[in-house]
Amino acid sequence: MKELQEIVQGIRPADRSFMEKAKERTSRLVMPPRALGRLHDMAEKLCGIEKTERPETGRKAVLIFAGDHGVAADGVSAFPQEVTVAMVSTFLAGGAGINAMARHAGAEVFVVDMGVARDLDPAGLPNAGRLRIMKVDKGTKNFTREPAMTRDQARDSVLRGFEAASRVLEEGYSLLGTGDMGIGNTTPSAAIGMCVTGASADEMAGRGTGIDDRGLSRKKEAIETGLALHRPDSADGLDVLSKVGGFEIGGIAGCILAAAYRRKPVVVDGFISTAGALIAAALCPASTDYMFAGHVSEEPGHRIMLRHLGLSPALDLGMRLGEGTGAALAMSLLDAAARMHREVMTFEEAGIPG
Repeated sequence: MKELQEIVQGIRPADRSFMEKAKERTSRLVMPPRALGRLHDMAEKLCGIEKTERPETGRKAVLIFAGDHGVAADGVSAFPQEVTVAMVSTFLAGGAGINAMARHAGAEVFVVDMGVARDLDPAGLPNAGRLRIMKVDKGTKNFTREPAMTRDQARDSVLRGFEAASRVLEEGYSLLGTGDMGIGNTTPSAAIGMCVTGASADEMAGRGTGIDDRGLSRKKEAIETGLALHRPDSADGLDVLSKVGGFEIGGIAGCILAAAYRRKPVVVDGFISTAGALIAAALCPASTDYMFAGHVSEEPGHRIMLRHLGLSPALDLGMRLGEGTGAALAMSLLDAAARMHREVMTFEEAGIPG
């Protein structure tokens, strides 16, 4: 695998000259100025990413990164940890929410085991060819008592996510979406969000899978305890990830870096995926040029995270499922944006004077 420093040094900002050319074409399309709103922004960003005046989204893939969390033992989720394994099987069988949304978008679904507490046997799972075993460890430690992982494990999770996404890109996919699975993972995501953005627990932490008021209180207390105990350095993405993060969150960060390294767009899903995006941006600020925010979730801190990254969500539908569902839905909008920019005539092409 490549070294992290090599990856970061290999990522260049999107090409502003192609974005300017795209904006100039937008100004001449047969419609009132920027009449299709943020679809123009998406198309112009795609042009800068792909270094082209005719953007194409190409083949699509959603990568669901899965991992378990030691902090789940503190009662921060409404579901038991065993659900993680069951959902991985459901993803592979094609029966989850993300599978339906991906089929709608024309995207393929891959599952990456970054840190599921149980070993997965591909021989006993449906469509095992869609499962990538990149396990760092069998779940993180409880960060209210000790760091979630070592710094080496944090780096390893990012590199393994980079490797998993790179393989998918090498198979011919050119638009990636990030997804997640891991009971309790809104807790480390909120901890990352608080650390990086400076928001409070009340602003950042939400009900996740649907915890009651007592569960939400436990969740906020766990996050505040972990941050006070470990004092992660917000400018050091690996420090934040190692102290309060998750293996799947590191994998998502690596996936984003892989897209940026190969100049491909990546659609970031919801709250957990955006925690991964915060880690990726801390490691390599230029990676934000390649990110599209699929949607804004019901988790209260998600808007704060997106503002920090300078991203505007494509959709606001009150969703909070995760799995990559918002990313898959937003892929259809990117398709529309690219097609609009390629196919709508300019006034000159349409023969309209003036």
